[in-house]
Amino acid sequence: MNETMKLIEQLTTIPSPSGHTNRIIRFIENYLDQLGYTYKRNHKGGLMITVKGLETSEQRFVTAHVDTLGAMVRAIKPDGRLKLDLVGGFRYNAIEGEYCTIETTNGQTYSGTILMHQTSVHVYKDAGTAPRNQDNMEVRIDEKVRTAAETAALGIRVGDFVTFDPRTEITQSGFIKSRHLDDKVSVALLLEALKDLKESNETLPYTTHFLISNNEEIGYGGNSNISDKVVEYLAVDMGAIGDDQQSDEYTASICVKDGSGPYHYGLRKHLTALAEQYQIPYQLDIYPYYGSDASAAMRAGADVKHGLIGAGIEASHAYERTHQESILATKQLIHAYLMSEMSQ
Repeated sequence: MNETMKLIEQLTTIPSPSGHTNRIIRFIENYLDQLGYTYKRNHKGGLMITVKGLETSEQRFVTAHVDTLGAMVRAIKPDGRLKLDLVGGFRYNAIEGEYCTIETTNGQTYSGTILMHQTSVHVYKDAGTAPRNQDNMEVRIDEKVRTAAETAALGIRVGDFVTFDPRTEITQSGFIKSRHLDDKVSVALLLEALKDLKESNETLPYTTHFLISNNEEIGYGGNSNISDKVVEYLAVDMGAIGDDQQSDEYTASICVKDGSGPYHYGLRKHLTALAEQYQIPYQLDIYPYYGSDASAAMRAGADVKHGLIGAGIEASHAYERTHQESILATKQLIHAYLMSEMSQ
């Protein structure tokens, strides 16, 4: 698992908020070049890799998303600090105190810290109770700026992207903790699946399209470029952990329903049967405040059987964590699925 964990770590260190993913897509293109794969970027900036299988009339579509949560500069405040606008579905309290990077349109970068305006308890009576929202949260830039004009002179403008320090760490006990494990764990697993296919010379039973999508966090990453020959659509994302959830950090999660409704029952039973056949530890779960590329494809009118699996991720959309046992179980389930017959 060391190679897998290192690949996840590499991916988390490459900034890729929704809307600004070109750098990490180039990294993945280089990875695929070394394996000898051909691929194509769609107009939205995602990456499609098609692997021919024994059967071409019925096909599969498997996706993981490389885009992450982030922010953009909403305004430069009179004191030179920055107001933020969030990219993706998370809360300001999840990034309070986080180090960040501001990237200007000409590629210049500046470091900073995301803080409450009322941070100092020695000055502000409401430091602990003031709402964590757009009006109160700001970026303190690590440059000598005290006015809006001085910040603008750095080249910082409204619309510049702000990315969060991932703080990735792999522990001796087998955990990886980092921002953006959603969904860079799954991207790493699809890349390793492609690598394993090359090294083993295995032939897939069905032609399979692998999409590295880049707009999932804003709702439309993998709902286009689906061939009319595709029968099954599998999103590889995360299993959310919390009260009333079955998902954990040590098994693969199979989603039965999210905020969009139930996933395809036949495909869900097929995934469960594969896990039991190959003794892959798994959990079935419902995610009430969740949507995937597969559910986005259904809303867009795709005529496919849709499913969702992934590693269990603790503290989703904050400082996340999972264990190598969950990553391994998900890897095994992906391989079992890719080599299996179509679901009924």
